[in-house]
Amino acid sequence: MTGYEMFWPMVAHAVLVFILYALLGWRRRTLVKAGRIQPVQFRENHAANEPAESLVVRNSIANQFELPLLFHACCIVLYVTQADNLPAVILAWIFVATRYAHAFVHVTSNNLRYRSPLFAVGFLVLAGMWVWLGIWLAFS
Repeated sequence: MTGYEMFWPMVAHAVLVFILYALLGWRRRTLVKAGRIQPVQFRENHAANEPAESLVVRNSIANQFELPLLFHACCIVLYVTQADNLPAVILAWIFVATRYAHAFVHVTSNNLRYRSPLFAVGFLVLAGMWVWLGIWLAFS
């Protein structure tokens, strides 16, 4: 590896977070203009009776700061320990792809039939990244 390949999946995940924040702003603005909710309800960031259109986006954003925290930590440690080889980078891209797919389902249909397996695949891929890191550290 040339050195920075492990960081591109991290950048791609950050882009997803920015997209979700933009979508949240757009949906909330649309709801306010339609008179379905008042802007003051967002002041404390826990709007009572927030419409599902914006609530699912808010929840999807929260999801990007849960399991992905372990992803970003793993990517950095893989890089620092020079364990960021091709298989690790491929796993990182697969994880990010599952996050995009999971977020898409979350903010559209929010169908658990599709969302749960996407989460599970991402979870297993991330676990694989940590296993790879553990193996690398054990035998380095």
